[in-house]
Amino acid sequence: MRILLVEDDDRVAAALRPALRRHGMSMVRLSAGRDVVAHLGEVDVVLLDLGLPDMDGVDVCRAIRDTSDLPIIIVSARGEVDDRILGLHSGADDYLVKPYDVGELVARVEAVYRRRRVGPGSLTPELIEVDGVSLDLARHTVVVDGESVTLSRKEFQVLALLATAGGAVCTRNRIVAEVWGRSWPGANRTLDVHVATLRTKLRRPELVQTVRGVGYRLDLPTTGE
Repeated sequence: MRILLVEDDDRVAAALRPALRRHGMSMVRLSAGRDVVAHLGEVDVVLLDLGLPDMDGVDVCRAIRDTSDLPIIIVSARGEVDDRILGLHSGADDYLVKPYDVGELVARVEAVYRRRRVGPGSLTPELIEVDGVSLDLARHTVVVDGESVTLSRKEFQVLALLATAGGAVCTRNRIVAEVWGRSWPGANRTLDVHVATLRTKLRRPELVQTVRGVGYRLDLPTTGE
């Protein structure tokens, strides 16, 4: 995934680049707002500071939204409710107040990117079937080998997130952020327990695969040309 960071603080940019790289993301950085629109075709998500030297970030956000539907996350020290409301009304998909946790930022990037890909009008099916497991996203039901299986709400959300990722790896931060909406010291352990329960209920221990040090993925069959 390619990230456009619009940020005039060199220290913030320098700290963020290696953090994004560790999560498989590359970064293009601009220190001012005037050239942002020209770079939109090169990236997948925009991280936008509001305190830019040449123009207000809110105006930059509006200019982006006028020409593109790219996901925009405002990352700003302006933390008042009115600032957040203005940013979201200007077209941003999310708003994160500085200082922030890098893990949370990465999770939010992955979340807005996924929502844009599988939102209204996307090609994501409501019914996903793999290895005898049928997942109905609309009805929130799961059938294994023709038998209905009862999952808790969180278990279903974890499975649905992995299924709609199309076999791609979902990081632990992303799963925790999207399913639980927050992180806490025991979040990884809670996620592991839910995955272990899923494997048991689905009777497919290898269906939900662990990607060591990163997260989980669903073992979907590959299709040829």
